[in-house]
Formats: sequence, structure tokens, C-alpha cells
Amino acid sequence: MTAGRIEPVDHGGDLDAARRRYPGAQLPWIDLSTGINPHPYPFTMPPMEAWTQLPQRSAELALRQAAADRYGATSTETVVTAPGSQALIQVLPRLIDPADVVVIAPTYAEHAIAWARCGHRVGERAAIDDVGAARVVVVVNPNNPTGAIVSPDALCELASALEARRGLLVVDEAFADFAPEASIVSRLPERCVVLRSLGKAYGLGGVRVGFAIAQPSLAEKLRAEIGPWAVSGPALTIGRAALADAGWLSAEKARLTENCQRLDGMLKAIGSTIIGGTHLFRLVRHEAATVIADRLGRNGILVRRFAAQPAWLRFGLPGSEDAWKRLSNALRE
Repeated sequence: MTAGRIEPVDHGGDLDAARRRYPGAQLPWIDLSTGINPHPYPFTMPPMEAWTQLPQRSAELALRQAAADRYGATSTETVVTAPGSQALIQVLPRLIDPADVVVIAPTYAEHAIAWARCGHRVGERAAIDDVGAARVVVVVNPNNPTGAIVSPDALCELASALEARRGLLVVDEAFADFAPEASIVSRLPERCVVLRSLGKAYGLGGVRVGFAIAQPSLAEKLRAEIGPWAVSGPALTIGRAALADAGWLSAEKARLTENCQRLDGMLKAIGSTIIGGTHLFRLVRHEAATVIADRLGRNGILVRRFAAQPAWLRFGLPGSEDAWKRLSNALRE
């Protein structure tokens, strides 16, 4: 991909498009296309002043402290808050002069688009040992949609090579909450930015809270680009409570592990080959993937398709027993 006209990307969660495509679908729609936890964190409604006042610096610092504690960052100075990690993906390319950028792919397409839009020369490679002389490398870890994990040791080695040419390593850990062994935060290299998101593991995609974790000088540049009051008052309150609740996160990991095993059984029963995944989604290959996705769509169930890989489907996890039964019935048709 090179700079120039950037085509929009299809994403999961587009229920409006699904309704147009399947106007007679069973209701309500079941959205299994996003990889967002179907069991959201049970937050308490923030007080009225969180909605009516400008977000307070003390509340933003409290959220940064909760994020530093949860992710293993050394201090709040390394943590940048943002209205979702997508906002940070948009901002990061502005901090580097036009350069050769490699995105480890296939992965979340907005990374490549954001760098190309800012005039960088973007290429995609399958592995980090094939990045050549690129100054910037982007790794989603665990990867979306494959679930593949690059070891922190390998990432630190890559970061050292990039530092030698004043480059940058971007590690998107949006799906690392249930795979802490994949995180590089506690070993944060000098020329590295780690992205984290509240939306996936905590099921709060609509709250729009994301974080960048970087050494203080780079974090300050990101903070300046994001600007003041980036995260709403209610989101600051909800995010702090969620990140501080270690018990909920542990219990949720156990529940999701069981749910993934249940989903695996359903998908294997129709002849699918499971080729990847995390605690929040499964990626499968099936020769009749298009037929299956259409069948599910007519039954009001949305799954993620991939234009470049027509035999792939990504399934999120149903959030209720009724949703599980509807999925099972639709797959058996």
C-alpha cells in the first residue's frame, strides 16, 4: 500500500449494512462479528457531575494510574489516555517523518491505512524477520484475526534494531488482556508504543477508552496531539473501575475459556477447521464459508467475512443461552 486515495475498510459490527442485506432476518440481531466480550463489565452509572462538568485532571490521572497498574507500566507518565485506541492509530503516523512502514499482516487494516494516509510508504509482511530496512513496524499481538502471538523477546530484539535507525515499533495489544504473557509493557523499549483498549475484554466498545504506553518523552508528544479532555467524564469513571477489578477479569477469563470450547465444538461439527483465535473470537476455514455466512445472516446472526480470504470466517462468542441456541440451530440447517 502506498500513499494516495485510501479506500474505506469494512469492519465488524456494521449491523446497519447487515439489516440492508438481510431485510427479512430473524430479530433481534446477534452480532458475532466484532470480537467484543458479550459479557460487559457491570459498571455503576457515573454521578451526574461526571456528565455535566469538563473531565477533571484528577480523574484522568486516576484512570492512568489504574491502567499503569493493570498493564504493568512503570508510571503514569508513560500512559496516554484517548477516546479509543483507534484515535491513537490515527495520530501515531503524524509523529514520524515519511518513512518505510511494515505492517505484519493479515491484521487490523486501519493500521496500514492510517500510515499510508499520512504519506508513509506502507508494505505488509507475514513475519517480523522480514521487515528489511523499515523504520516503522506495526505488530498486533495477539493478532486480529489469527490470534498469533509474537514473543516479547522477539519484539524487544526488533525494537532494538529499530532504535538504531531512529525508528518506531508499534504493538497493538487490544486482545492481550487475557494473554498477559504476550505483553511487552513491563519491558517497554525506548522506541516503542503499546496500544491497549478497554473495549474488547471489558465489552465496553461504546465507552471509547484506549491507551498508548510509551517512554515519557514520546508519551508527552502523543498527549499533545490528542489534546485536552480527550476522554469523557463518564468514561474516566467507568474505565477506572473496570481496570481496578482484578477479580472480575479473572472470573471472566475462566468463563470465556469454557465458552470458546463450546464454540469450537459447534464449528467443528459443521466441518470447519479452526485456524486461530483468542479468548474472544475464533477464526475458521470452510470451503462453504460464504454459504454459511449468508445462512447465518438470514437467521439474524452476523459474523466477520474477509474479502481477501473468502474461505475464512471469524466468530465472536454468543452472550446468552438464547443466542447460543440460535447459532446452533442456524449452523445445523
